[in-house]
Amino acid sequence: MKATGIVRRIDDLGRVVIPKEIRRTMRIREGDPLEIFTTQEGEVIFKKYSPIGEFEPFAIKYAETLTKTSGHPTVITDRDTIVAVYGVPKNQLNNKKVSAELENIMNDKLNIIVKPNEKMNVPVADGIDKYSASVVCPIISEGDSIGTVVFLNDGKKETIGVVEEKLAETAAGFLSKQME
Repeated sequence: MKATGIVRRIDDLGRVVIPKEIRRTMRIREGDPLEIFTTQEGEVIFKKYSPIGEFEPFAIKYAETLTKTSGHPTVITDRDTIVAVYGVPKNQLNNKKVSAELENIMNDKLNIIVKPNEKMNVPVADGIDKYSASVVCPIISEGDSIGTVVFLNDGKKETIGVVEEKLAETAAGFLSKQME
């Protein structure tokens, strides 16, 4: 565990403030769910909760099915990390932080289609430009964007269109229902 040198007191309602620097570094936003753990050594640990992360084995199988159906490599993310990958080497993307561009699309809650001839580039993972999105559909649960379903641009000049968007949208809707 990393020491920060920051000490906070618990108020009369049992609350403690997580410093802004830590929230920014860990991408913790207002309203984000946190899991609370205790250890036998008396430590209290806060961990970001990922409802999609709870379904990781299912998400991996779902990404495989989407890749085989669409012909495009598929990524399923939660708000912060890539949870499932199929169609590209897993060690290159799995558990990597999502890019700022992908995070912005999640926040906007809009489907994005990037045609092969467009100059728009949506990298999927933070700091890894090799993999970019062709289709992005946010997974929205109870009004909040909790992740995305992404078809990757695999370098082929195949047409990306309404069918791929609807397939990703259907997958995002299905995963959303699983979270409720």
